[in-house]
Amino acid sequence: MIDRSTQRSVGYGQATAADIDAGLRKYMLGVYNYMSIALLITGLAAFGVSQSPELLQLVYGTPLKWVVMLAPLGMVFFLSARIHALAASTAQLLFWVFSVLMGVSISYIFIAYTGESIVRVFFITAASFAGLSLVGYTTKKNLSAFGSFLTIGLIGIVIASIVNIFLASSGLSFVISILGVLIFAGLTAYDTQRIKLMYMESDHSEVAQKKSIMGALSLYLNFLNMFLFLLQLFGNRE
Repeated sequence: MIDRSTQRSVGYGQATAADIDAGLRKYMLGVYNYMSIALLITGLAAFGVSQSPELLQLVYGTPLKWVVMLAPLGMVFFLSARIHALAASTAQLLFWVFSVLMGVSISYIFIAYTGESIVRVFFITAASFAGLSLVGYTTKKNLSAFGSFLTIGLIGIVIASIVNIFLASSGLSFVISILGVLIFAGLTAYDTQRIKLMYMESDHSEVAQKKSIMGALSLYLNFLNMFLFLLQLFGNRE
């Protein structure tokens, strides 16, 4: 982690605190813009696939469903491991492709839930996300230890979700959904602080853009997962 006092002493020439704060605001705005565009792409892709019986059959009725399920996860790992070696333009393109794949993989929600409940839960998620991200941005408390705890919890719900594929327990699914909302809510605040502290005024524009993309990816995943867990809890099924 980079302390803000350290950040203020780093830069090209004699950068003032005001210059650095303005740069930080621009950097964070870039992160949120990337995230918002990715969510829009995902929503459009999901809705588009849901309106085509042929595409739904192709995605969910053939072995292609495994590609659709696993490809987004593979791209997350690839971007995380190779972001340093990629050009910013390539990383951005991969992020948009990832957003499309995620949209295809969650297109079932438009079949399983009513449109009204999807919209309602989306706005609940958006309001919650905004508040939690603001907490992460403004808090003076170091959330790094909190983040480690949440990461362990995330691993736990992933394992529980895999187990429940075979058990098909509605009770366990309910518990997983509640824990999922809480964990991704906490990760939203933690990741916002982490992304903020990654900013350095002296970063080259290429490096800053790649940081923005990876930051947007983290917040995108937090938002989307929180939305899906809330939808499981409060969505009205068709």
